[in-house]
Amino acid sequence: MDNPLLDFSGLPHFADICPEHVAPAIDQLLAENRALIARQLADGVPPTWDAFVRPMEDANERLSRAWGPVGHLNAVMNSPELREAYNSTLPRITQYYAELGQNQALYEKYKALRASAAFESLSPARKQVIEHELRDFRLGGAELPQDKKSRYMQVQERLSELSSRFSDNLLDATNAFTLVIEQRGELSGLPEDVLQTAREAAEAAGKSGWLFTLKAPSYLPVMQFADNRALREQMYRAYATRASEFGNHDWDNSPLMDEIVLLRAEEAELLGFANYGELSLAAKMAETPQQVVEFSRELAHRARPFAEKDLAELREFAHNELGLQELHSWDVAYASEKLRERRYAFSEQEVKQYFPEDAVLGGMFRVVETLYGLRITPAQAPVWHDTVRFFDIRDDQGDLVGQFYLDLYARASKRGGAWMDDVITRRRLADGRIQTPVAYLNCNFSAPVGNKPALFTHDEVQTLFHEFGHGLHHLLTEVEELGVSGINGVEWDAVELPSQFMENFCWEWDVLRNMTRHVENGEPLPRALFDKMLAAKNFQSGLATLRQIEFGLFDMLMHSSFQPGGAKSILQLLDEVRAEVAVLLPPEFNRFPQSFSHIFSGGYAAGYYSYKWAEVLSADAYSLFEEHGVLNPEIGSRFRSEILSIGGARPAMQSFTAFRGRAPSIDALLRHNGLVETE
Repeated sequence: MDNPLLDFSGLPHFADICPEHVAPAIDQLLAENRALIARQLADGVPPTWDAFVRPMEDANERLSRAWGPVGHLNAVMNSPELREAYNSTLPRITQYYAELGQNQALYEKYKALRASAAFESLSPARKQVIEHELRDFRLGGAELPQDKKSRYMQVQERLSELSSRFSDNLLDATNAFTLVIEQRGELSGLPEDVLQTAREAAEAAGKSGWLFTLKAPSYLPVMQFADNRALREQMYRAYATRASEFGNHDWDNSPLMDEIVLLRAEEAELLGFANYGELSLAAKMAETPQQVVEFSRELAHRARPFAEKDLAELREFAHNELGLQELHSWDVAYASEKLRERRYAFSEQEVKQYFPEDAVLGGMFRVVETLYGLRITPAQAPVWHDTVRFFDIRDDQGDLVGQFYLDLYARASKRGGAWMDDVITRRRLADGRIQTPVAYLNCNFSAPVGNKPALFTHDEVQTLFHEFGHGLHHLLTEVEELGVSGINGVEWDAVELPSQFMENFCWEWDVLRNMTRHVENGEPLPRALFDKMLAAKNFQSGLATLRQIEFGLFDMLMHSSFQPGGAKSILQLLDEVRAEVAVLLPPEFNRFPQSFSHIFSGGYAAGYYSYKWAEVLSADAYSLFEEHGVLNPEIGSRFRSEILSIGGARPAMQSFTAFRGRAPSIDALLRHNGLVETE
């Protein structure tokens, strides 16, 4: 028990975890698990839930609870030593799971359980676990001949290694760029809080002036507010070429991308699929790559007229009002902000002053407490950084429902973006107790400056609500079987439903008026300013929609009809997709795929379309709240019981129709995004 990674009695002991703990803990658990599997395959072990399935679940949960904090720390407190420990141990984890998925004898045991009379007496959740296990064995290569099994194993290990390197390269390339500006005059247009942060960053680095990086809280305000066009271009060029051939050769993700796509195609072929897109969809709601492509193209067709109008207006404004003869990619965010200010008479920076962190968190918690009859309170737990906070969620009886960590701020040791991950999953233990679920919620917002609280843009508020939606999906489950509890077993293209659903509340007056407080005078958000925000809600939504479709279509085509290693490169494929659906084309030097971590290292391969697919579901689900009152506890209770609590215990489409009373319709999505013609 002197290894903190082997203590499963409660929450992870982050302060005690050192890189040297990683390999011994994982090696011990892998040895124990393999020994268990050998025992489970002995003739005397009957293929029943209690004798066979539960011990396997227990063992694999221990492994995931030891490895989970390691992967988490590697993402949020990255260091050379931890990275080395993580990357050197990762192949052993990958090999174990690949071995597990290919174990023909285990597969036969599960098949025997499925065929037994005992199967019919199992709960629906347990039946679903067994069905998922059988599917995963097929997708894991259990039915392959031995020679193909060994090749499949090699492919899995190499893909795991490449994905980790992709993520490391992107982090290193992002961190490597800093720009120090010594003349205040070169920074006109930038808000004071951004300048203050940049000055503090320069001082911390022993420099004079203002220091900027490619981390979102530094990069985005420059693109949006800096009057200095040359500065915007310099920052854009650095950002758009990260981890590509234009920088440090050691961090170039280009060859990794080619090999990843090639290996995924080989994996699909080994398993009998025509392409990786088909393999990816085997566990999703969408049925074929062609269905996804047609869905994407139909949505692009609906959005295109609005996007063309958006772009024409922006170009005209940039030319007439800003003197920009040509609108370049590094001008778009800046010109858009100026046009928004002109048209709607407010700026993002003005809005940001009304969203201090404590008011936002309090408001978000109140929404959840009102809808679901819960109470969210601060609590204590070991954390990995002194800015991390921890919370309890309790029901109206005071019983603990779930807990979560909140890590809101950007730092050099933390990968970019925002994400939710599970720490502990709800299940009923052998002694009858219920295991409390725990989640990580991670963002990359600007930290507090001086004695002022952290201030969030409205976009960041939406990001926070989004990740909290994922968290609630994990934390409010009432399923007691590990394999389908929380987000486990939920089809990937339905997993974004609860997260995108939560974003809608950020546009409700009854919500915002109670979660805003001006940082200087304490006044709530004025109704007049909210009305301007609402009027601007779908500002450039045509462009935003096409951008998402561009990414999703590129992803699916690359994994279905594209020939890796053929005459056409990945960049050329992206150019073709842009020529088909985009109206705003980036410069030739843009290397977006080299930083597209969602699909190369983040689990969204042949699944990025899920954001738009699930948005159809989330918008339609939210429309029921619009019909009955957006903070209606009765509808909230129904959403909780039919969507959030049910986890992966039944197909997502059944859960949706149980909540909505009918199949999903695209109408609410088009209306929410302003993609319908108004009289």
